Amino acid sequence: METLLNHITPAQLAGIRADFPILSRTVHQATDGSQGKPLIYLDNGATSQKPRAVIDALAHYYSFQNSNIHRGIHRLSQEITVVYEKARETIQKHLHALHAHEIIFTRGTTDAICLVASSFGKRFITSGDEILITEMEHHSNILPWQQFCEEQGAVLKVVPVTENGALDLIAFGILLGKKTKLFACTHVSNTLGTINPVKELIRLAHANGTAVLIDGAQAVPHMHVDVQDLDADFYCFSAHKTFGPTGVGILYGKEKWLNEMPPYQVGGGTIKTVTFAKTEYADLPLKFEAGTPHIAGGIGLAVALDYINTIGLDAIASHEHALLAYATPQLQAIPGLRIIGTAPGKASVLSFVIDGTHPMDIGTLLDQQGIAVRTGHHCTQPLMARFGIPGTVRASFAFYNTMEEVDKLEQAVRKAVKMLI
Repeated sequence: METLLNHITPAQLAGIRADFPILSRTVHQATDGSQGKPLIYLDNGATSQKPRAVIDALAHYYSFQNSNIHRGIHRLSQEITVVYEKARETIQKHLHALHAHEIIFTRGTTDAICLVASSFGKRFITSGDEILITEMEHHSNILPWQQFCEEQGAVLKVVPVTENGALDLIAFGILLGKKTKLFACTHVSNTLGTINPVKELIRLAHANGTAVLIDGAQAVPHMHVDVQDLDADFYCFSAHKTFGPTGVGILYGKEKWLNEMPPYQVGGGTIKTVTFAKTEYADLPLKFEAGTPHIAGGIGLAVALDYINTIGLDAIASHEHALLAYATPQLQAIPGLRIIGTAPGKASVLSFVIDGTHPMDIGTLLDQQGIAVRTGHHCTQPLMARFGIPGTVRASFAFYNTMEEVDKLEQAVRKAVKMLI
């Protein structure tokens, strides 16, 4: 596939869709064997589909390269160690990190945040200090800090969200205080689609002497992320939302912090020497990578990022913005439908509620028509409480979705409303 620059043409979109085997399947086949409904996959915020290149990379590893890394002297081990570390370099370049050893392989975004909460927290945050988060955070960027504060006597503070789903920047400035040791914030809200001004937030936090962690799980699949330009202290994301395998993620951390932080988990691979009297831990990045990693997952993530870059992030962003701009007025025209999250800067997420219906009922009826969306609180229960709702229906788009699928979503929602009201 040739590199695309600023947009995706219909012919190129057809080629992209052909790269994803699952997009050709049907669901809800009838018992008489008749053809089911073509799958329309609009749950990309939960997990993205995988291109053939990633699937083939996983199969190739297990078929021809399966071995452990870093410690073996035989050919297979040496060969796959090189491949794995090249994958780390691919991820480094994708995030524009300064050093490859600033890239730590984790089990996902949740694991990466827990690593920072445990390791950074133990070293730099004490009783009476404050941790600042936002009202729009995923539970994975709430619970680790909440637990840390309960155990260590620190104070958790929360930046509120405005009525349109934007971060309250005035409140942020007030809450950012002398005791704030860490600010943890999502780059893109998984529920609202709001794109937070993280570069400016990081600048303000650093001026206050506060370190910053950015949850990039919903950003990396959709836009350019340059951790040096952002000046983020920590940035994390998951492979499975980025067209890669499940069970692997990335923590980027500035070298200065990672060198001073103690290991998160200890065991094989994290050490230089072990005696019963004392253990000397390995240099970065290995001191944070205990045990045998998800080798195939790390390799698969690098392949997924190469695939994204082949299409081009500018083209991806343009296509997904066009989908959002096309879908928004269509859904807003449905009587009783209200979109939750209307901030000016949004990624390709549409969360909505419909008067007189429950999100789960809408989602069930959409599924019967072959349309996969997410319903519920989306692991953002405090945000749902802020808007006074139990949950939403969420359609989240990726670069392989089409305008025709948006049309079918709108038609299916209208049909569901007629059945329920």
